[in-house]
Amino acid sequence: MILLNVLDISLPIEEPVLKFLVELIIILFVPLLLNKIKVPHLIGLIIAGAVIGPNGFNILSRDSSVVVIGTTGLLYIMFLAGLEIDMGDFKRNKWKSLTFGFYTFAAPFILGFICAYYILGFSMLTSILFASLFSSHTLIAYPLVSKMGISKNRAINITVGGTVITDLVTLLVLAAVVGVAQGQAGKEFWFNLTLSILAFGLTVLLVFPLIARWFLKNVNDKISQYIFVLVMIYLAAMLAEIAGIEAIIGAFLAGLALNRLIPRTSSLMNRVEFVGNAIFIPFFLISVGMIIDFKVFFSSWETIEVAAIMMFASFFGKYIGAKATQKTFRLTKNEGVMIFGLSSGSAAATLATVMVGYNIIISETETGEPIRLLNDHVLNGSILLILISCTLSSFVSAAAARKIAEADQEDTIADKDDKEEAMLLAVNYPETVERMVNLATMIKAKANTDRIFALNVINEEKNESSVKNAEKILDEAVHTASASDVTLTPLTRYDNDVINGINNVVKEKKITDLLIALEEDKGFSASFAYNLYNGYLQNQTINVLIYHAAQPISTIKKYIVFIPPKFDTEPGFFYALLRVWNIARNSGALMEFYSSANILSILKNIIKKANIEAEFTPVEKWSDVEKTANNVDDDEGLIVLMPKRGMRSYLPQMRRFPEMLNRYFNDKNYLLIYPYTVSPEDDMEVRLVSNHSDFVEIGKLISRIFK
Repeated sequence: MILLNVLDISLPIEEPVLKFLVELIIILFVPLLLNKIKVPHLIGLIIAGAVIGPNGFNILSRDSSVVVIGTTGLLYIMFLAGLEIDMGDFKRNKWKSLTFGFYTFAAPFILGFICAYYILGFSMLTSILFASLFSSHTLIAYPLVSKMGISKNRAINITVGGTVITDLVTLLVLAAVVGVAQGQAGKEFWFNLTLSILAFGLTVLLVFPLIARWFLKNVNDKISQYIFVLVMIYLAAMLAEIAGIEAIIGAFLAGLALNRLIPRTSSLMNRVEFVGNAIFIPFFLISVGMIIDFKVFFSSWETIEVAAIMMFASFFGKYIGAKATQKTFRLTKNEGVMIFGLSSGSAAATLATVMVGYNIIISETETGEPIRLLNDHVLNGSILLILISCTLSSFVSAAAARKIAEADQEDTIADKDDKEEAMLLAVNYPETVERMVNLATMIKAKANTDRIFALNVINEEKNESSVKNAEKILDEAVHTASASDVTLTPLTRYDNDVINGINNVVKEKKITDLLIALEEDKGFSASFAYNLYNGYLQNQTINVLIYHAAQPISTIKKYIVFIPPKFDTEPGFFYALLRVWNIARNSGALMEFYSSANILSILKNIIKKANIEAEFTPVEKWSDVEKTANNVDDDEGLIVLMPKRGMRSYLPQMRRFPEMLNRYFNDKNYLLIYPYTVSPEDDMEVRLVSNHSDFVEIGKLISRIFK
């Protein structure tokens, strides 16, 4: 305060620079301090907001700037929940999410209605709206859980899906109660509401992906891509409000719409998460704290009574919903606790509902005082509920997340390939660098954080301009990788023979995967085919991946995957599948497998443990494969697991495959995976696959390296 007097600054602070500085200091130091005592920083930000807010020391006011950035943070939480959700698991668990949504809405609603109507003596209409306050929930702890790397867990997937259902039903109850209170709830009201919600949902889920795919294919500027994402979030939120539902539903559906277009390993996803977790979401938590007024809890016993009833109905009801879901679907105890932790937080829909109910005046007292649909005691009780529920949600979710993460580590098998994987990107053309690095970050093992190399071989006889060009290409590769938080090591070699230069680095760095990109306009040229078969593929201990990118990998919605018959007998079969699985899980693209019935049965068993979106078509003849490949549509890609010459699964007809690629695929994406023919060591993966003895263990191994 003395400092403020010296600087001649009055409270609340209105000077923009100082105001923003105070908020940034809170966002910086509160998490650092609370992490040392192992307290979720979400709680600290909410409490800090209460302390500096208008109901605390009044250092900052909750003005339009705080509300705007805070609203963006709330929309961001719901957008990230939709963006990070595994669409394959989401579809598979849709009925579980629907069941959980019913449990977690009905239990608190029934308890809340009974308490309001019979204990507090509220009217029927007020009791219904009161009960809906804590039937919904806000994923306040989702960012915390996501940081622990378990966002793909089935319990979280079910909870996220159920959140949309509960919030939607709660807001529909709000719309119905408001309509009845204002005398508008006729047939026309319900018809218009239903029509507008359907139009909104179809627009976001069907039209948004088309717009986003076109934009991301044609605009390469990274800043423009991020601004586009923000526009989509706010546009969906605005359309939701026009449709008569809360903006958070629009943000979640926007996340689902862009889910397949923003890969989890991409630089765009890194930017989206970074800005949200660094700025927008902390501002939202601070803005929530600014609403809290501790003084009102001591001004009236009736406020405390209402708050106590609200917390009992909310927490006990959410516990019943979580426990019922756990028992119904035979989830683990930790997963049941996680569902309770995530679903116990109340903020967004609760705040929206109570403010609407508080502002509706149904009559007046004899002295002219307004009688509100929800009175002051309910308003203040809701604020206390928000504070305590956010605290409970953070602690319970963090504890459950740690136990789930520990259990996942115990269930996995030590995998030497994860630790020893080393990728080498042979970068020669500037136009292929970015898309090549994007593929590498998508297919790499999760444990591989510093074993990715980019190599440019310079002819010893060439001049200084070649050296500068190599430096430029390698700098771009490093920059592209760093945008995705991936460490890439640039390498330069002087050699008159490019193949010799690459092979020397392969031996020196113990490379396991060699990635080579084809020029978009040249494709699979005759000279490259010669170098491939007589050079790169001669090394039997590495996997060689040939990549042709006609468009960004994030815009591919489906891959046609060909696996030759008998390929499951090859040493590198499992390793090649890991690459395919990583592309599927990190991009969300549909994988349409074409192979023999025996191999397809193996894939189906693996999917039971490591789920991806996939379809299966049995083929026995290579001619059937060529016919299918010729019919690949726009925004679809081709992946072929190619045996090297001399391998048991190699077919003579494969010799003309490069010619077919040049004829039909110069304007499409394709990836050829040539696996190693001699395993560097007799590792566990090869034994498992060659014996086909334990598909569950294979699935576990695959799931280890998913992002």
